[in-house]
Amino acid sequence: MTDDEGPDAPAGAERPPAEALLPDDALEQLEPILLGGRPELTRREVSERSGVPLPFAQQLWRLMGFAEVGDDVPAFTEADVRSLQLTRQLIDSGILNPTRQDGLVRTWGRSFARLAEWQAELLADIALESEEPMTTLFELAEDVVPMIDELQAYTWRRHVHAVASRMLTVTEAGADPSKQAVCFVDIAHYTRQSRTLSEEELVAWLEGFESAVLDVVVRHGGRIIKNIGDELLITCDSPTAAAEIALEMVARGADDGDDFPDVHAGVAYGDVVTRLGDVYGPVVNIASRLTSAARPNSVLVDRGMYEAVTGRPDHDHGGAGDDHGGEGAAYRLRRIPRLRVKGYSRLHVWRLLPRN
Repeated sequence: MTDDEGPDAPAGAERPPAEALLPDDALEQLEPILLGGRPELTRREVSERSGVPLPFAQQLWRLMGFAEVGDDVPAFTEADVRSLQLTRQLIDSGILNPTRQDGLVRTWGRSFARLAEWQAELLADIALESEEPMTTLFELAEDVVPMIDELQAYTWRRHVHAVASRMLTVTEAGADPSKQAVCFVDIAHYTRQSRTLSEEELVAWLEGFESAVLDVVVRHGGRIIKNIGDELLITCDSPTAAAEIALEMVARGADDGDDFPDVHAGVAYGDVVTRLGDVYGPVVNIASRLTSAARPNSVLVDRGMYEAVTGRPDHDHGGAGDDHGGEGAAYRLRRIPRLRVKGYSRLHVWRLLPRN
């Protein structure tokens, strides 16, 4: 029996489409719960009530990824009025200037759109598996959505607290907050391995991988910035922490008794531009290039990482061969004599290895 079959479905049977199980007015019944009220306001009425010019409101809605509606369509509620008023207050107080405004609102829209799609699919799947899909969906919307809303606010506040603590700690230590270690970790032979998996198996495999990486990263004080397909982008304030994260992951991949996949990683250290939770700059590009060049179960690092973990400049190193890290370090570095990396013809590269 597959995940899409009911308990009494015959072999090979497919679950009926959602539209065959839910009434035509299903969305209309859910709207008051999801939107905080029945949509009865047009966009012009929302603009008038909020005191925000309609062109500006339309710009915000576009940045959030909301679908365009006509002037005479009652698609809005008092919650939309309140959101425009709050946005105007943030702008008037100087918190949001035109530069920050577009980027922040666009990021909100992208992030919540992806989250909402996953959550809606989850609730719909649960409802469609029940004997009375509409009743179950309505109950889920009433009971579960408020809990998710509260948990999302809680998670956001905890993350703001963590970021604020990190920023204050870095400032008090006199460190340069723009300097970070950037690590990419990529699953080796991903395309070949993924071809042998079903859709459900592939999702479970990737989720297991990301969960395991998150455990390693958080334990060493790092942060996962984003995933790009089967590749994860990680940052750390400490280059040593980034080295430990990368080495632990490749060691797990090389362990036949661990179901963690084979990976290869690249780590670079230096000035990084941070914007809206993402990172940019040559250091990020170099880390990405090193990851592509690294062999399975290996870690490549750049000059910035070499100097940070050894405590001495690159020109003190005599060339190819092993070089132990600083006192007490649990790794050594082996100079790669020749490595062609796209866009960086004179890049100095080392392979990072455990000391033993």
